[in-house]
Amino acid sequence: MAHESSAPHEAAQDGPGAEFSELSPRLSVGDAEPDRNLALELVRVTEAAAISGGAWVGHGDKNAADGAAVDAMRSLLDTVNLNGVVVIGEGEKDEAPMLYNGERVGNGAGPEADVAVDPIDGTRLTALGYNNALSVLAVAERGSMFDPSAVFYMDKLVTGPEAADMVDLRLPVKQNLHLIAKAKGKSISQLSVVVLDRPRHNELVDEIRAAGARTRFIMDGDVAGGIAAAREGSGVDALMGVGGTPEGIVTACAIRAIGGVIQGRLAPSDDEERQAARDAGHDPDAILATEQLVTSDNCYFAATGITDGDLLRGVRYHGETVTTQSMVMRAKSGTVRTVEAEHQARKWKSYTRR
Repeated sequence: MAHESSAPHEAAQDGPGAEFSELSPRLSVGDAEPDRNLALELVRVTEAAAISGGAWVGHGDKNAADGAAVDAMRSLLDTVNLNGVVVIGEGEKDEAPMLYNGERVGNGAGPEADVAVDPIDGTRLTALGYNNALSVLAVAERGSMFDPSAVFYMDKLVTGPEAADMVDLRLPVKQNLHLIAKAKGKSISQLSVVVLDRPRHNELVDEIRAAGARTRFIMDGDVAGGIAAAREGSGVDALMGVGGTPEGIVTACAIRAIGGVIQGRLAPSDDEERQAARDAGHDPDAILATEQLVTSDNCYFAATGITDGDLLRGVRYHGETVTTQSMVMRAKSGTVRTVEAEHQARKWKSYTRR
């Protein structure tokens, strides 16, 4: 059971054979199988991770939840017609047995691609039963994703299409908020800004409130917060503050599709990390725009809700059935699909550890 919500121009741009045409026009798994487009293949992967990780919601064990989601995501990725390399994964090979940085994923028969995985964006949210946990996957042309390995954190500014050409991370917070409010036809007091709830953001929060805007704190999961900041009707107008560099690149894949902007500036934690950035060829003080975080618009973003949130409803378990809500985006056409799915629980037992 799947329902799609797409832009009016989708039919013209996304007819049979149009999906991911530069990398792989159509996908098939075995001669006896009908063709399936890449978007739905990626959703199958995030659905598997969400269902498996979602079984641990509220049980207080984030490692068990993450492990279950990783297992399921890795298993389903093997079925996708893709010759991918994980550029954003669970860590280095000696730290992560699966979905480690540099690992080859997919069945090897498809296009060369960069792959960014986050089986659970918000493991603590999942463990504690809080909102906004997602399973996330992004795919782009090989070599098009920014390498985040040198510096783990970056300062971010995300907002929607209205103010995309106006904001600048180098400007004072108050000035950016004035520009966003003007572009959206709102007063600053009507703006809502997502901020990760961290002590490092105390000064930022004071500046946002002094400007007259409201803050919306999130415990973790700034991929969901960033996408909400760029989407119309989410109730969020911007995301500000320091978060993970890998999450910024994943968010950029989504923003490539929905419009808006993410700007980032690397935030080294010490002189050693700053030098590591320079050694990797990065300017730690440079502003990285959406197009620099992901250089090609031939990319996809897929996510499935694990717990309820601003973007998606969480996994529901109903005895013999499991229901999920997902979204998948194609940057090339600007298409956003919402997928409602019903699964037979017995067919997913091999992917769940509970």
